[in-house]
Amino acid sequence: MKALVRLSIGALACWGACVATAADLPEVLLANDGTKITTAEQWRTKRRPELLEQFAKEMYGVSPGKPEKMSFEVFDRDKGALGGKATRIQVAIYPGGKPGPRMDLLLYVPNEAPGPVPVFLGLNFAGNHAIHADPGIRLTESWVDQRQPNADPEKKPGNRATEEMRGKNAKQWPIEEMMSRGYALATMYREDVAPDHEPYFSTGVPTLYPELQQREDNFTTMGAWAWSLSRAMDVLEKEPSIDSKRVALFGFSRLGKAALWAGANDERFAMVISNESGAGGAKLFHRGQGEDIKRLNTLFPHWFARSFSKYIGKDTELPFDQHMVLSLVAPRPLYVASALDDKNSDPEGEFAGAKAAEPVYRLLGAEGLPAETWPPVDTAVQGGIGYHVRSGKHDVQPFDWQQYLAFADKHLKK
Repeated sequence: MKALVRLSIGALACWGACVATAADLPEVLLANDGTKITTAEQWRTKRRPELLEQFAKEMYGVSPGKPEKMSFEVFDRDKGALGGKATRIQVAIYPGGKPGPRMDLLLYVPNEAPGPVPVFLGLNFAGNHAIHADPGIRLTESWVDQRQPNADPEKKPGNRATEEMRGKNAKQWPIEEMMSRGYALATMYREDVAPDHEPYFSTGVPTLYPELQQREDNFTTMGAWAWSLSRAMDVLEKEPSIDSKRVALFGFSRLGKAALWAGANDERFAMVISNESGAGGAKLFHRGQGEDIKRLNTLFPHWFARSFSKYIGKDTELPFDQHMVLSLVAPRPLYVASALDDKNSDPEGEFAGAKAAEPVYRLLGAEGLPAETWPPVDTAVQGGIGYHVRSGKHDVQPFDWQQYLAFADKHLKK
């Protein structure tokens, strides 16, 4: 029988006039064989491994380990980037060896840093060239979505990047502010990793593992994105200007889902930040609100494993939920952020997911989320788990980054 824990109405309270009911959730500290998890050792050796296995089998799909033939080449190192404030480093990663699929990792490292620096690492939506107008960034050779803000529909370049697309998504990546605060930035383009459009699994990393597509728990696009972040970490560990013990994962929307799954699997990441990751990210399916399993499997069948489709229409009956994924980040710092008008992501459900991960943080001796009810809009709460709900729509805004930088200052600059 599924074990349930009842969250208080306070933990799921709506802001303003909205009313929410209590939710029954699978118990994160109860093992599959009924063992109550009461020690850190039990968590690490028993509960944590079985949760990772369950989510891989039932939702995110399996992923390969570090490939033996992986290689990388630094093809650019310019110490005069951003007007001399930063060193731009570009690395071509060949996860299956060269020749083969290539992922370009772009780094900016502040020049004034006295030693190795902490770094924010995340996938981007529109190509490395779109995060900044710097003409030294290599244009992606991968497919670009003409619906993305980096594209000029009048020019119709046939889903290929052009010079006019440089910096078109820069507002979501405040690079200069990061540099001024002593942080580096590292990013890769999602389409370098795996296609987010039909034909699915036809390019990038999935082509290296065709056998994994024959399974019900197949190697998914979400799995590939998460896996690629670990491959970027492999490279960052060898970059002397980066402190690889202080790498903070960041992801927005679908890429926030991938960041959470990467952070759950790879404990080398020191911090994980979810910006409006919603369904399959931070929000709870058991609330029955926002984007549901049917929509995920219908519109984005490549994101999650084929095995996940058997739960269509059963959101409130799942034997697992996203608070368990969030708990797999513990005891490392975790930040979950929402936007008030982002109803698909169910902002209250994201808060509730973060709050429901708190028992694992407490068990491991870490601080939880210092809020019992949904915080007021545009107000951050920061403990070992941080949270805010920002006014406005589904996006990454300056307010969001102000909170992430403060959270990183608190945890990565001790």
